[in-house]
Formats: sequence, C-alpha cells, structure tokens
Amino acid sequence: MFSTILALHSLVRWLILICLFFAVFRAFNGLFSKKVFSRFDHLMQQWTTIIVYVQLFLGLWLYTTSPIVEYFLHNFKEAIHQRDSRFFGMEHIVVMTLATIMITIGSIKTKQQSTDHEKYKAMATWYTIGLIMILSSIPWTFSPFTSRPYFRPF
Repeated sequence: MFSTILALHSLVRWLILICLFFAVFRAFNGLFSKKVFSRFDHLMQQWTTIIVYVQLFLGLWLYTTSPIVEYFLHNFKEAIHQRDSRFFGMEHIVVMTLATIMITIGSIKTKQQSTDHEKYKAMATWYTIGLIMILSSIPWTFSPFTSRPYFRPF
C-alpha cells in the first residue's frame, strides 16, 4: 500500500505543478491585461486548490506510514543530522503544509475580492508564494537536500 500511495503522490505532484503554473500565468496575465475574472479563472483557482488538498492528504498518509519518517521520529537525535531523514521527517512536511496554507489563503482572498483586478492580484500573489515554496521542497533529482526520481512506478 505504501508504494502505491508513494507513486500516486509522485504523480499528483506533476498535476499540481501544471495547475499552479497555469493558474499563476492566468493570474498575472489577467492582472496586467486588465481582463475580466472569468468563470474559467474561478474554476482554475478552485481545482488547483482541491488538487493541492488531495496531495496534502496523500502526503500526510505517507508521513504516517513512511519508514524514513518512523526512523526520524524514533531516533530524533541521530536522524536530525541525516539529510534524508531530516528532509522527509521535518522539512518537507512543514514547507508543503505552509504552501498549502498559502494557496488556501489565496483561494479565500480571491473569492473575497470585489473587482477583477483585486481577484487576479490576490491569486497571483498567494499562488506564486505557494508555488515557490512547493518548488523549493520537492525532492528533485538535482536537489541539494535529497533526491528522488521524477516518476515512481506503481
């Protein structure tokens, strides 16, 4: 079960990145082009947020079943000095949870705004912050923190 959830978590990461890049692009494009905040923009904002929640749920599930995290929690004094253990036991989950909070704030703020310009501005600001946080904490193959493959098999 763990390997299936891990592969799914790895796959959903790409869906999130595609949605977030597209949502941020639409937000900045609408902001600078003074476009009307369309129904499509609203749906993009909603679906991006939902997919981020699904990923957070999968990540929390992994966190509770991961052997790396289990080692980190039971051997904290040694594990805190090991890059992989510290990254997955503490850093990854904290940054990704905070990124989810930033995207949630962006979603709420976007809905609360009365003008199209303000909606695009809120979405562009908060979703960009969330995207940067996510990009900084994904275990890329080139990451100095820890590396994992781009795709995991099921």
